[in-house]
Amino acid sequence: MARFKLTVEYHGGPFVGWQRQADGLSVQGVIEAALSKLTRSKATPTVSGAGRTDAGVHATGQVCHCDMPAEWEAFRLSEALNHHVKPHPVSIVEAEKVDDTFHARFSAVRRHYLYRVINRRAPLALDYGLAWKVANSLDVEAMNEAAAMLLGRHDFTTYRSSQCQAASPEKTLDHFSVSHHGDEILFRLHARSFLHNQVRSLVGTLERVGAGKMSVAGPRMALESKDRSACGPVAPPSGLYLTAVDYEDDATSCSVERSRDHDTVSNSADISSSN
Repeated sequence: MARFKLTVEYHGGPFVGWQRQADGLSVQGVIEAALSKLTRSKATPTVSGAGRTDAGVHATGQVCHCDMPAEWEAFRLSEALNHHVKPHPVSIVEAEKVDDTFHARFSAVRRHYLYRVINRRAPLALDYGLAWKVANSLDVEAMNEAAAMLLGRHDFTTYRSSQCQAASPEKTLDHFSVSHHGDEILFRLHARSFLHNQVRSLVGTLERVGAGKMSVAGPRMALESKDRSACGPVAPPSGLYLTAVDYEDDATSCSVERSRDHDTVSNSADISSSN
């Protein structure tokens, strides 16, 4: 058996999410079906992902691993998989042979998310399904100030889905910043792991700050209340991207985010649920 780490890009629109489900098309299912064609095994090969993204959520740097019963050259494997995942919007950006102790989920030390907001009144054409269009003007500086107040280790009960299955609501948010490029507003979040809907809940709440409907201290006060009803609206999945996953071993590290924004992106387990 040879283990391979795969870096995967996908458009989340057509999928029920990353995770294989009884009904509906999943990213995991598409990759496993492609692997079945390569291994010609009666048993469906399994891929393990670093994070279980929700329906409609995209990825430019998702990581998963698979075990191949025969030797493959990494480049040939990525090329073969890209042929067999067609016509689905999934791309194997890179394949890398790794030690059999590597695990895409449990070996991960940090996950990077990007959320895109297009702040304009006109409807989206090129970015339809790839960002959240917010028509009302947003104060980026106020949102960035509010984001800074949420850094560190906290009980994020306010910002977790009622269906979250994580054993504990405590998480450490290492990086949370808000910046803008023209009418595009970018929310960047880095942490070892996230709760179900945590990123989208945080972004939706900060949008209320940017719109002047909540004070800069409001998201922090909501956090301290540990009350889900204090959370703002959950941002739609279309603007969310899993951009990178970091690992301790430099040989298997995704230290540079693969994202769609236009400036330099900084580097910045239990992931029992998705965002």
